[in-house]
Amino acid sequence: MGQVRLIPYEVTSIQDDTKKIPPGIEMIEAPDLWQQGYKGKGIVVAVLDTGCDVEHYELRDRIIGKHNVTSDDGNDPEIVSDQNGHGTHVCGTIAATENDRAIGVAPECQLLVVKVLSNRGFGTTEWVVEGIRHAINWEGPNGEKVQVLSMSLGGKENDPRLHDAIKEAVASGRLVVCAAGNDGDGNEETDEFAYPGAYPEVVQVGSVSLSGEISRFSNSNCKIDLVAPGEKILSTYPGDKFATLTGTSMATPHVTGAAALLIEKFEREFERKITEPELFAQLIKRTVSLSYSRKLQGNGLLKLTSGGSRISETEDRIETA
Repeated sequence: MGQVRLIPYEVTSIQDDTKKIPPGIEMIEAPDLWQQGYKGKGIVVAVLDTGCDVEHYELRDRIIGKHNVTSDDGNDPEIVSDQNGHGTHVCGTIAATENDRAIGVAPECQLLVVKVLSNRGFGTTEWVVEGIRHAINWEGPNGEKVQVLSMSLGGKENDPRLHDAIKEAVASGRLVVCAAGNDGDGNEETDEFAYPGAYPEVVQVGSVSLSGEISRFSNSNCKIDLVAPGEKILSTYPGDKFATLTGTSMATPHVTGAAALLIEKFEREFERKITEPELFAQLIKRTVSLSYSRKLQGNGLLKLTSGGSRISETEDRIETA
């Protein structure tokens, strides 16, 4: 039986309150798209993680569905309690509701919480595979479907069952966004792989600091697609609290939320569904190259407006901004 775990991360601080937009969200320029009227409304994102504090006041209005595949809470499929904190933090970076406190990248998107890791941060390959397939097959009360899957987890084992499930998700039109992993040594000459992040079908996300420097812990390999803020990231935490966490796990939901914004923008402008290859292309076109090897930064740092291209209906009609 294969094992998947939380990609190691660091909790820097926990606090009761916050009254600012997290700097990582400002760094990727999400507020610029909010001002254009795009906040992810109607987009469903599946978060496969340690569960979520679904009663957190920043998140409770964002939850459209939940499902537990772990052995926690007596295997009850309806209980996605998060005694770890990681999943709640990831959910907040994606979708924390707009008010005078914290805010997510796509504050009007909806979350399907799929608990695939136990409160101890570990899970089996079977749990993750079951969670992916649940997200693929899930349908909301009004016929909603998941359009993006976010997974800040990984293992060193390249398991064909996991790879097959990833390929099923992508073939069904879903974008899959995964953390690169935190086993990096700062040396671009050495490769570090964590799965599912290293599969070519996913969007593999590395980490940068809030000053734009590649995080030393961020895995380097030839399949990194882009980087996003992953150090000292402020987001929601169980018990109506907020916490500052560090890791590629924290970079990943910035990209996931950005994908939700771009889906809404594309589909509103062109009045049709965006395909997975088109969405991937739109993300990659919204990057700024940094002074690092592609094995560390991929295509560069996510910048939704200043680094991007205007939405075009077909890939060969992309216009530079």
